[in-house]
Amino acid sequence: MTPPRRHTTAPTIAEIEAIAADAFASIPDSLRRHVRNVSIHVEDFPDAETERDMELESPFDLLGLYLGVSLDRKGIGDQPHDLDRIFLYRRPLLDYWCEGEEDLTHLVRHVLIHEIGHHFGLSDEAMEAIEQEADETD
Repeated sequence: MTPPRRHTTAPTIAEIEAIAADAFASIPDSLRRHVRNVSIHVEDFPDAETERDMELESPFDLLGLYLGVSLDRKGIGDQPHDLDRIFLYRRPLLDYWCEGEEDLTHLVRHVLIHEIGHHFGLSDEAMEAIEQEADETD
C-alpha cells in the first residue's frame, strides 16, 4: 500500500477514487479475487432516492453503500439485472475523517471492506477479521 497521503485541502472525487484503489489493493487477495466484478464509485453524497429508501436524517449519515444482490442470496441460474456496485460518499467520509483521528486511507479501506462484506453476506465479525488482516499487511 502506498504511504498515507497528506492533505492540505479536501481531497477531490478523483483523489478519493485513488485512495479507494489503493485500499482495494490492500485487501487480502482471498477476498479481492471474488469481487473483481463489483464496480466502485465515488460520489459526493447519496442521491435523493437512496436518502429516502434508507430513511437518512442527513446525507452525511451514509459513508458507503453496496448495491446488488449479495452472494449468499444469488442462485446459479440468476441472471444479473445490473452490476453489483459499491458507492463511497466523499463528503460524509471527509466529515467523519475531520471529526476523528483516523487516517483517511484507513477510513476508506474500512468502509470498502464493510461494503464488500455486504456483497458476501458476511457478519461484522468476519469483516473485522478481514480488516485486521489488511492492517497487518501495511
